Amino acid sequence: MFQLKPVLFAASLTALSMSAVAADKDIVDTAIGAGNFKTLVTAVQAAGLVDTLKGKGPFTVFAPTDAAFAKIPKDQLDALIKDKAKLSAVLTYHVVPVVVMAKDVKAGDVKTVQGGMLHITTDGGVKVNGANVVATDVMASNGVIHPIDSVLMPK
Repeated sequence: MFQLKPVLFAASLTALSMSAVAADKDIVDTAIGAGNFKTLVTAVQAAGLVDTLKGKGPFTVFAPTDAAFAKIPKDQLDALIKDKAKLSAVLTYHVVPVVVMAKDVKAGDVKTVQGGMLHITTDGGVKVNGANVVATDVMASNGVIHPIDSVLMPK
């Protein structure tokens, strides 16, 4: 696992509007309510991961926004959505089985639910495998969501 250390995150309008999401909803319902994770929710449904992400947790989800998924060519995204095993691997690569709040992030490597490692950097803002964290601490009853601007692919 990695060590935790306080880090400052830049506030954004997205972060401010998303912080209003009630923490009485699980990860899936929080993502639905946020409004900018439609593709992610569709992918979670297609991969059969809804019950998992509605489970007890705790989870930290580095969640690609709709804009992040839009960076993937449509034919490639469609193929990914149809390949349940690969889709599940990609989605679980975005999930860490602990709650990590923005104030506790430290640079280093962290193991994902998928089994791979994410590399966190904190110079010039927080990045996960090079993807920018665009908002922080979107609370859910079973964890936290940190929206990111790219889809992460396991190695």
